Amino acid sequence: MANGPRYKMAFRRRREGRTNYHKRRKLLRAKLPRAVVRRSDRHIQIQMVAYAAVGDEVLITAHSRELIKMGWKHPTSNLPAAYLTGYLSGKKAMTAGIDEAVLDIGLEEPIGGSVMFAALKGLLDAGVWIPHSEEILPPKERLMGNHIDERIEGSVDELIAKMEAD
Repeated sequence: MANGPRYKMAFRRRREGRTNYHKRRKLLRAKLPRAVVRRSDRHIQIQMVAYAAVGDEVLITAHSRELIKMGWKHPTSNLPAAYLTGYLSGKKAMTAGIDEAVLDIGLEEPIGGSVMFAALKGLLDAGVWIPHSEEILPPKERLMGNHIDERIEGSVDELIAKMEAD
């Protein structure tokens, strides 16, 4: 590692490759809550986060594990699960009075039609306004899970109806 009088040590999260501060600054300039979408190998997590000087404040959280409690019997990291988690998060956000936000996908590569944008489509369908381009959203057939199995399509419709009833 370099040292000397002119060397400036980078922030720890930048050194670890966990935060892109240039992108974070641009998101914070919007002065809107951030819809933070994070994906692991097994789950999807969506949080609505507001900036605060002492640290970001998490307003609402939705996790794909909640889908299992609602009757989802399929994997929780695929496209339909991301859509449903986004829809659930959007319903929680609307209940909390959050009707607009900006999408924060972190260090994830922005590939059109991906799981990140399936979660965005769920947020949009729940009523949260997020600036986006229509070309990045996955087609309805993929959101319903037709590319995986025909049984998933019925499960997606059932869960959406269940969330609407609540």
